[in-house]
Amino acid sequence: MKSISFFVFLLIAMSAKSQVQKYHEVLNFTQIPKKWDEGLPLGNGLIGELIWQKESKLRFSIDHAELWDLRPMEELHTSGFNYKMVREKLLVDQYNEIQKIGDIPYEREPAPSKLPGAAIEFDITKWGEVKAATLDIVTAEANIVWKSGVKMHTFVDAVKPIGYFKFENIAEFNPKLISPRYEGNLDRTIGGSTVGDDLARLGYKQGDVIKTETSYQYIQKGWGGFYYEVAIKWRKTGKDIYEGVWAISAHYPNKPTNSASKLTSAVENYDLAIKKHKNWWKNFWEKSSISIPDTTLERQYYLELYKFGCTARANTPPISLQAIWTADNGRLPPWKGDFHHDLNTQLSYWPSYTANHLEEAMGYLNHLDKNKDTYKKYTKWYFETDGLAIPGVTDLNGVEMGGWIQYSLSPTVSAWLAQHYYLQWRYSMDKVFLQKRAYPFFKDVAQFLEKISYIDKKGNRQLPLSSSPEIHDNSKSAWFTENTNYDLALMRFLFLKASELALELNLTNEANHYQSILKQFSNFHLSEKKELKFAKDLPYNESHRHFSHLMAIHPLGEIRWENGREDQEIIKNSLALLDQVGPGNWCGYSYAWEGNLKARAKDGEGAKSALYDFATAFCSTNSFHLNGDQTKSGKSSFTYRPFTLEGNFAYASGIQEMLIQSYAGFIEVFPAIPISWASLSFENLRTEGAFLVSAKKANGHVSSIEIIAEKGGKAKLKLPFINYTESVSGVKILSKSNDFIELYFEKNGRLKITSANK
Repeated sequence: MKSISFFVFLLIAMSAKSQVQKYHEVLNFTQIPKKWDEGLPLGNGLIGELIWQKESKLRFSIDHAELWDLRPMEELHTSGFNYKMVREKLLVDQYNEIQKIGDIPYEREPAPSKLPGAAIEFDITKWGEVKAATLDIVTAEANIVWKSGVKMHTFVDAVKPIGYFKFENIAEFNPKLISPRYEGNLDRTIGGSTVGDDLARLGYKQGDVIKTETSYQYIQKGWGGFYYEVAIKWRKTGKDIYEGVWAISAHYPNKPTNSASKLTSAVENYDLAIKKHKNWWKNFWEKSSISIPDTTLERQYYLELYKFGCTARANTPPISLQAIWTADNGRLPPWKGDFHHDLNTQLSYWPSYTANHLEEAMGYLNHLDKNKDTYKKYTKWYFETDGLAIPGVTDLNGVEMGGWIQYSLSPTVSAWLAQHYYLQWRYSMDKVFLQKRAYPFFKDVAQFLEKISYIDKKGNRQLPLSSSPEIHDNSKSAWFTENTNYDLALMRFLFLKASELALELNLTNEANHYQSILKQFSNFHLSEKKELKFAKDLPYNESHRHFSHLMAIHPLGEIRWENGREDQEIIKNSLALLDQVGPGNWCGYSYAWEGNLKARAKDGEGAKSALYDFATAFCSTNSFHLNGDQTKSGKSSFTYRPFTLEGNFAYASGIQEMLIQSYAGFIEVFPAIPISWASLSFENLRTEGAFLVSAKKANGHVSSIEIIAEKGGKAKLKLPFINYTESVSGVKILSKSNDFIELYFEKNGRLKITSANK
């Protein structure tokens, strides 16, 4: 056999890696953005900055992920309120009593809630007209140049909780620290979820701002002994050059942390600090790359990965609704900026695995493990049983917040979260993680679901109450007495994978037990036309933003195109119905999710169309997902603009699903590519089994594939060509056919395979 030329694979690597370099100044404006949700975004998972212009001032909106008002939603813990009581009140048509406790307080009360940080303003009235305002996503630095010669540079350190700024060619420098207005003659009316309440409703006494010639300090006291500090320091470092730093610190009782003043007391100069910062981002971008022949979609993809790099770290809180970019509009953020585990948090981590960013993804799992005792306390209180349930809506510490309790207190939330433990295991093949963290999580959730469910008269295992986010919103009719397809898919997934993980650890008896539970669940609810329904007696008959009835297709992959004709029929018919009913009540993330679904259906044209609609109709000029149709062209009846991040990251996942899939037990490159995409490539996309894959397609044909085994083990590759040559190192070929090649890799083993067709 001929060995593939190393030069060919060098070209593959160069073609993909060079792509991100095109986007050095991907956000490039001739004026400074005029709205906070159009600002240039910077961040490091813990702190964030948005650069925009408010009236005649250049404004840095600065934020910290741990700024929270953590007062409890007290009504939620009304005596006797629990899952059993909800069911009892439903049966006697007294659901309004439940809503008074579980739903209404979330809308009525301003907290618990994420809080905004502060802002730094610079008077730019004398600097003249702006030449360019840019964001370099390769180096995570924002720059503004004025025609007068004034220059501004700023970045948020990739590792340290410090923001840096530098101004050149200015004669004087007088920044101002602007604190949020917690007191004053403001709008104290209830704002609601999408608008957010006025900050004055929190009842805080306005904090003091202390100024010196070269610094600011601001301390704001909050609820329950919490306070946060903001510090800014600057100095003149050359002729007409000023440099400065800022920091925010969050302080809770019995949780010591460095103050913002201390963090800014002794820092490196701008040019030295940014060298180390750029090195982190260089390593981030080297993890993987793609090259696709659609500038709009490719540009959006790299913006999504950039935002993921800004918001995800292993040692910071996970990505909440707005993460480190809380609204700077005098109000609390939409939906309190909380952690929504009925879709939003999960979608935010979808792209991390294939993009080869497992370390950043660990922030989510670290958060869940850290708060496990809190979740078990909730499980015991609300469900009156053991095991592990996780609330669907929580604060920073994992405490339940209520609001639309069908979903915020759903019993299957933890089953969906378990999938992220499963994916972390499958994409890393870290046996210690499996044994110490993934399997124990599955075991606790399985214990809970087994205890809370029961066997009905037909022999099917049922939940006492079921729901399907967010069908019928928070009305009485949103409850079901038989498992919805949403709950059914999650429970089937949980017990199936629990069995798989137990076998991996040689726990045969436990694996057999999970299999026995799995067999007690019914099949999915289908219409006569083989379409997935919401529930047994409720077909998919209304446009809805949350595709909860399609969970079995994606993300769970229980109904698979690869399984053959029967599953393919269900997938095709269900997605056709989705399109037929239409997107009237979709949000931006619906289009991003649809892109993933269409890719799983091997529909490249459909995936491209959905993702294109997301990128062009539901995003701000800075790429933020604004939920509503900003073009007002009929892509959704929602035309509002509350900013949340999950749609952005689900979009990135959709692009990856078009390029590579491995969930069905084998690796398939370019499974859902539009015909017009004749030439494209990717490098180091990660698959299940801990394999790094690079591939190239040229002139409409796959020309080459490379697989590197990080841990070693078996792999199965679907062959996109019949005639090919291969070069192997540390790899044993187990079998070949016209469709597949099966391989056994040693650790760091490599396979290079190229088409022999000319």
